[in-house]
Amino acid sequence: MQAKKRYILVLMSCAFLVLCYFGAFRLRQHGGERSEPKKLRSYTEGPGELRFYPDEDLIVSPSQRRSERRASHKSANCTLYTCFDLSRCQKDFKVYVYPVEEPISTTYQKILNVIRDSRYFTSDPSQACLFVLGLDTLDRDNLSPDYVSDLQAKLDQVKYWNNGRNHVIFNLYSGTWPDYAENLGFDIGEAILAKASMSTANFRPRFDVSIPLFSKSHPERGGERGYVGSGDLPATKKYLLVFKGKRYLYGIGSETRNALYHLHNGKDIILLTTCKHGKKWKEMKDPRCELENKEYDR
Repeated sequence: MQAKKRYILVLMSCAFLVLCYFGAFRLRQHGGERSEPKKLRSYTEGPGELRFYPDEDLIVSPSQRRSERRASHKSANCTLYTCFDLSRCQKDFKVYVYPVEEPISTTYQKILNVIRDSRYFTSDPSQACLFVLGLDTLDRDNLSPDYVSDLQAKLDQVKYWNNGRNHVIFNLYSGTWPDYAENLGFDIGEAILAKASMSTANFRPRFDVSIPLFSKSHPERGGERGYVGSGDLPATKKYLLVFKGKRYLYGIGSETRNALYHLHNGKDIILLTTCKHGKKWKEMKDPRCELENKEYDR
């Protein structure tokens, strides 16, 4: 019985040694080689056949990818504590306006005039809490005559830009009808965006400023001082609401503007819209267009 146990132990030891030997042999045979994934062969192919495999191809280092992600998300999550130098505003609230070096729209000129004529304006940039560009950023519709081209290149040359920190950018229009994508065509960086018709997805709470959309004919200043009655409520004006503008037949904003006619009563609420907007308005017009166009042009 003891001899049988000894034979079994010897056989098991031999089997173990054989496994160790062949295992080590295979490791020595393949240990110095590294099999290259087949998809990586694309880097040795011709330029026209080059392909990108994000799961396996190493384009940039992990640290570089992390830094790029931080940079892209930083401006999206801006607050006054992360993208604004509050120390510049401790002494006094002053606004510096850059010199205007090229033609700007009359609307943007009005904004700059109001700031320059206010008690907050300073001609000394070292004393400024806020900076306002001399470049016209109001209309970013590339079909508009007020559109400023190559704005990113011009912005990179702004002396105190500093990635937009402590800067305010004004914008009324972005994108082109009918989509009106909120792409300004340049990187605002850490600048505060004072914009009309801004979506909640792009609005940065407690940082950006939502402003009303006003026309080019809007006066630079109001009436004479001293004529505002604090107790003049409710208002004694004839009209409660007046709107005159284009009614989009399709595209973004069409659903809302097409429903405005329900508010029109011809008395204290006057809503005049026209369908004459865009190249396809005649193809898309509805039964109300003919009457509304006449009232609009009257």
